[in-house]
Amino acid sequence: MSNTTAWILLLVAGLLEVGWSIGLKYTAGFTKLGPSVFTLLTLAGSMFLLAKAANVLPIGTAYGVWVGIGALGAAILGIVLFKEAVTPARIFFLVLLLVSIIGLKMTSGAE
Repeated sequence: MSNTTAWILLLVAGLLEVGWSIGLKYTAGFTKLGPSVFTLLTLAGSMFLLAKAANVLPIGTAYGVWVGIGALGAAILGIVLFKEAVTPARIFFLVLLLVSIIGLKMTSGAE
């Protein structure tokens, strides 16, 4: 697998992580079947794609980017979907998270 393919898989894995993390909010403690199935499938897909990408990319970079995409996406969707607080400090740290994701990509040595 090429580095480009690995980065694409990692991006999709991160987006799936956003899906399962937000899905948790809708499962009601895994008592609702539809959201629970969605959450478990996106979790499995996210882990699978992370594992594939980590075969090519450095694990510290792959895991850091995966977690970063998930955290950033979950925080943004939390604001949009669940009306979570939007403060200057929160926005500042979300921007720092985005910069960190980009920095890990740029310095990974796996172009």
